[in-house]
Amino acid sequence: MTSSAPESPPESSRRPTACRLAVLGSPIAHSKSPQLHLAAYQALGLDWEYTRADVAPGELSDFVLGLDESWRGLSLTMPLKEEVLSLIDSADVQSLLTGAANTVLFGRSGDALSVQGFNTDVGGIVDALAGTGISRSSEVLILGAGATARSSVVAAAELGAEHVTIAARSPQKAEQITAVATNAGVAVSVVWLADVLGAEVDAPVTISTLPGGALTAADIAGFAPTPGAALLDVAYDPWPSPLAEAWQSRGGVAVSGLWMLAHQALAQVRIFVNGDPQLRLADEPAVFAAMTRAIGLTA
Repeated sequence: MTSSAPESPPESSRRPTACRLAVLGSPIAHSKSPQLHLAAYQALGLDWEYTRADVAPGELSDFVLGLDESWRGLSLTMPLKEEVLSLIDSADVQSLLTGAANTVLFGRSGDALSVQGFNTDVGGIVDALAGTGISRSSEVLILGAGATARSSVVAAAELGAEHVTIAARSPQKAEQITAVATNAGVAVSVVWLADVLGAEVDAPVTISTLPGGALTAADIAGFAPTPGAALLDVAYDPWPSPLAEAWQSRGGVAVSGLWMLAHQALAQVRIFVNGDPQLRLADEPAVFAAMTRAIGLTA
């Protein structure tokens, strides 16, 4: 995470002078990752390429095997975050806990290709909440039970949560996220999403991992936060979402998922440039400012 990462050494001899990167997924045209990454590399003085590629489920292995030595790494969206695990040679703790990796870094020794996997979504969630002054929370409510929800559970553990509540459309299908919570050392309860949306929220932190447009004003008519409670809504288009708008109107603090996107992208840039998500970039505050400006975020 940003606050604890050591500074990058000034020398950059280990970095390639030029390389190719891309974000993969399907659909992918909406992704803001190119804006974020290209702004970062321009600020760092690196002439690197970062593009989008539409890669459907089942196509990832062929795509990776077809890359040449100019490729440094990839960013991944769903459903490829789970598919990539079968291709990587080593993974960070967050990837192992969540069962999902959103970043791969390539290494080569002769003709041999090595693939490292990372999950920067966890740190992105933690850092997005830290931007609102939240660094600890004993209780976290998570809306949804997919891959991003699994990252949210691990993020809750990093925030010191003793208990998380998972609000799922189908609680009976939440075995995987329950296992993630157990492995992360957090007690977990799984409840019906509809029941939670009709009640007042006691948790100081709520993370919505539901896709944009999943909730209407009618769905959240009875949903109300404790005054001052924080909501991180991973959905950011449009913003504010109906959920965030209702949350703010009822006394809560809503954080756009764009902040999570920006923070996780910063960790990806660290990986691609320095090989380590914890190793800070040279003049990192200026780099991050350029990234957030590129997607219209202001402090």
